[in-house]
Amino acid sequence: MHAPADLAHTQCPMDTVLRQLMGPWTTYILWLLRSEGPQRFGAIKAKTAGISSKVLTERLRHLEAFGLVHRDYQPTIPPTVTYSMTCRGAELNEVLDGINRIALKWAQEDLAGAALAPEALETVN
Repeated sequence: MHAPADLAHTQCPMDTVLRQLMGPWTTYILWLLRSEGPQRFGAIKAKTAGISSKVLTERLRHLEAFGLVHRDYQPTIPPTVTYSMTCRGAELNEVLDGINRIALKWAQEDLAGAALAPEALETVN
């Protein structure tokens, strides 16, 4: 599947990809599927504290529409639906890993900065 027509190509080639990754919980859902493999809806919801069923459904549909997530429906009783990364979605693994490294680095820097902040304020006064 390709991006919906309303997301026309812009001058920046990354714009289309970044738009696919925008939205609440999107990168977390991709990270979860990348880290833990195929997941059922209930498992994704349980591991994504604070997300509503409506938003999770919207995010999964969004990712499926862009071909990043595969929805496997099995007509069992009750029906079984499992979500997994597609090959296209898996191409984002390196990017997700890179963003994770940056996020961890920045979190450490922020913690170190917060630890120094009271001392810095004392020297200013």
